[in-house]
Amino acid sequence: MAKIRPTQTPIEAFLAPLAAICLTSKDIEGQVLWHRDGQWSDGTGELLEAEEIAFYAEGLLMEGFSMQWDALHRISDDTALIRMLFWQGDFPTAPPLPTGWQVQRTERFTAQ
Repeated sequence: MAKIRPTQTPIEAFLAPLAAICLTSKDIEGQVLWHRDGQWSDGTGELLEAEEIAFYAEGLLMEGFSMQWDALHRISDDTALIRMLFWQGDFPTAPPLPTGWQVQRTERFTAQ
């Protein structure tokens, strides 16, 4: 008999592909960028390990933050990175990608 799965919340549905990436890429890191006072932080102080990424994001989304995540790939050596953008209010222009990186996937969740 198949299990009946409860309906996902919008936050769970948004985070499901991100969590799947983190489960299959244990060495991936999450870089957190905040939009405050009209600009993006540089993210150098907030790097998360793979198992922390979805949990960290879920807490902030539940607190009313909006988020965009980008699965990035560095062209030169196949390094992967999850860039996590958090803001409140209207979506600000995303910061430019670091030199030498490509977006593999991007998803955005806007708080209600």
